[in-house]
Amino acid sequence: MWFTVLGAATIAAIVAVGALPARNWLDLRRTSDIVERRLAELEAANLEAEAEAAALQSDAEIERIAREQYGYARAGEEVYHILPEARDPVRVPDAWPFTGLGSAIAH
Repeated sequence: MWFTVLGAATIAAIVAVGALPARNWLDLRRTSDIVERRLAELEAANLEAEAEAAALQSDAEIERIAREQYGYARAGEEVYHILPEARDPVRVPDAWPFTGLGSAIAH
């Protein structure tokens, strides 16, 4: 009986002592996977930013951006801006408390 209790206590101690490092190892592995994934994302973003920076070294790319985003034109050119299509007017219910509001918005 004495040896059974001692053996069970020894096995329990070994499991308890071994479980903590195993849990730590699994946590570190999970954290490592997350960090590696984030590193891959950052490297991809870095490559994209480097490609964009390299493209901005050309006059053609700078001109394209100036025309598209800022509406710039060369001397003598005419630029026409097309407005977006008009949106539908605001529609409000004909029930209280909106009575009268619809006519105020329409005018």
